[in-house]
Amino acid sequence: MLIKLKSFQVDAFSKKVFGGNPAVVVMLEEKLANDTLLQIAKENAVSETAFLLPEQGYYILRWFTPDIEMDLCGHATLAAAHILFTEFDYSEDEIIFKTVSGNLKVERKEESYLMDFPQREAEKATLPIEVYDSLSIKPYEVYKARDYMLLYRKQEEIENIDIDRSIIDEINLDPGGVIITAPGKDCDFVSRFFTPQSTIFEDPVTGSAHCTLAPFWAAKTGKNTLYAKQLSKRGGSMHCILEEGRVILKGNAVTYSKGEIFIPYM
Repeated sequence: MLIKLKSFQVDAFSKKVFGGNPAVVVMLEEKLANDTLLQIAKENAVSETAFLLPEQGYYILRWFTPDIEMDLCGHATLAAAHILFTEFDYSEDEIIFKTVSGNLKVERKEESYLMDFPQREAEKATLPIEVYDSLSIKPYEVYKARDYMLLYRKQEEIENIDIDRSIIDEINLDPGGVIITAPGKDCDFVSRFFTPQSTIFEDPVTGSAHCTLAPFWAAKTGKNTLYAKQLSKRGGSMHCILEEGRVILKGNAVTYSKGEIFIPYM
């Protein structure tokens, strides 16, 4: 017996395909085993797969990489909301997702989406030696929330850094990763995001990392609204708005493909 599931691939934090961060959104009709969800995520082979299950006026949302389940993911949340609004004619202007990180709200506003996420304040930290030794350019300050956040002085350092995977992969930071960040030339700040030991080492655009980046750079700049760019090869951008302990992430999304997947009933 086969289960048939609707599936969509979305480029999040981008206005055009082949940009931003790809995520697959899978619509569930019943709960499936965690191992099954992980196998689907592995087969999709993108940084995150979002699984949506409708339940009494809201949606249960879970996020899986090809390796693990995540506790928070911005771009796959954006992708999930985009699919509900564009493919399922969701009638309200606001969607509530029930997640392991609490209820998350996404609002549609013209051609953009506003995601209401928790702030994750970073504190000064000591960088693990495996991370430090892997970096071709060393940071001048280190902080940590869920992820390590490495501070640099110039955008060029973020663009030009090399990271030796043979060294950094000696450490397992699941579910966290390593953010590198600096002031931007034509934006308030830039960043990149890496996850040791993961199938996809550099994440193209990382919404959850901005739960730490946004309050940090807001304190540095004195601004409550910031424009951010992530400098991966695909690239992506978002606006970050600080409101009472929350981070509002504003971004765009575009559908790349849609279809069906068929899996055995387990």
